[in-house]
Amino acid sequence: MSKSLYLVAVDGGEWGERAADRAIHLAEKTHAKVKLVTVIDWPYLHPMIIEGAAPPVLDKEAEEITVRAKVLTPLVEKYNSLTLNITTELLWGDPAVILKEQVEDTNAVMLFVGRQGRSCIADTLFGSVANKLAHTVGIPIVLVP
Repeated sequence: MSKSLYLVAVDGGEWGERAADRAIHLAEKTHAKVKLVTVIDWPYLHPMIIEGAAPPVLDKEAEEITVRAKVLTPLVEKYNSLTLNITTELLWGDPAVILKEQVEDTNAVMLFVGRQGRSCIADTLFGSVANKLAHTVGIPIVLVP
């Protein structure tokens, strides 16, 4: 029988780190595996196009190296003294869509997502990855404040 997998969305922010802490703490007790996933939101990196000006060319490889160094590596190093099976993955796309696909592809049993605590108005206007996931994934989701 394989171990359960906890999927954790991390973005380099305080809330993503809290989500990782919760997942890893629970994984220690349940002997589950943990997968830390960072999704680079392509539209977020593209500035608005102004007529007559070309957007800067994005060096995807350099961006991935930077994100791994700032987001994934520090978390893995923080927990490297534990005997847990912690893996990482960096993906490109819409975070809500990619994380839902990851849940399905990995057969994760639980998803941990940091919740920034914006107002209901801000969530309504801008949307929330955590809110979208809470309504679309078919597994328990832990929204970590």
